[in-house]
Amino acid sequence: MSAPRRALVTGATGFVGSAVARRLLAEGFAVRVLARRGSDRRNLAGLDVEVAEGDLTDAASLEAAARDCCALFHVAADYRLWVPKPEEIYRNNVEGTRAVIAAAKAAGVARVVYTSSVATLGIPKDGTPGSETTPVTVLDMIGHYKRSKYLAEEVAQGFADDGYDVVIVNPSTPIGPRDVKPTPTGRVVRDAAAGKMPAYVDTGLNIAHVDDVAEGHWLAYQKGLRGERYVLGGTDLSLRQILEEIADIVGRKPPRIRLPHAVVMPIAVISEALARLTGIQPLATVEEIKMSKKIMFFSCDKAKRELGYAPRPPRAALEDAVRWFRDNGYLN
Repeated sequence: MSAPRRALVTGATGFVGSAVARRLLAEGFAVRVLARRGSDRRNLAGLDVEVAEGDLTDAASLEAAARDCCALFHVAADYRLWVPKPEEIYRNNVEGTRAVIAAAKAAGVARVVYTSSVATLGIPKDGTPGSETTPVTVLDMIGHYKRSKYLAEEVAQGFADDGYDVVIVNPSTPIGPRDVKPTPTGRVVRDAAAGKMPAYVDTGLNIAHVDDVAEGHWLAYQKGLRGERYVLGGTDLSLRQILEEIADIVGRKPPRIRLPHAVVMPIAVISEALARLTGIQPLATVEEIKMSKKIMFFSCDKAKRELGYAPRPPRAALEDAVRWFRDNGYLN
């Protein structure tokens, strides 16, 4: 019997990466995960994976991790909307992407699936959903996270343009189980389910189940074309609609107070000032408020048409997320 194919997954201790690792295991892959020493590995519990300790800034560890792999799923990203030292985000997201894809290429890894974000895509001014082809430049990126992901995607695209087999996926807003940190959107779901979100701002998101996003990664590996981008999304919902769904799931009344952005912005400014003094994550950030002014609606028609991507309804994602947060003590 021949040995199973081996895939390297970065970010597998995280939310999307752990879902991708599970999807590859289901396909019979031998999965090697890159994890920093001392990292939170709860999402790897019970998974038959090989852990390669290393870091995106450590070239030797990347070369060792990529050895004997046929595929790289580069899911890892520094997803912080506030950080005392912004250069860390660029080092992790931009230079880390360059280093890990270069290591994969040197090791003879045949195909790379790079996890970008819809944060790098343009948003039409007429209110229609954005897509892979909506015009955008780095000057349109709000904040260091979005800017770093835009530049990192350019790095991945550069490898593809030079002939290396890199496919790019752009997840929208993943929701579901195993959001251990949780992510910024996961915090909204957690707080709403716990009754700790009495008000909201006008914004909109494209909600996708994290396991559907993982399925999209697998489909991109199988069917995606070199250098192409594929939005892995689900359903467009306003924040108010999301909060109403969560309230219905947990049997609470949804928040009715709509806060204008101009009211929330000073709170974010004060929060960030306190965070700089204390080192504690701010309750709200200026970047989050600026981002919330844009309605983040996107179309995943290309992925449906070319990859066979088929996302489930958003209610299922929200139900699974609330159940996981409740079962793991996040709602106490």
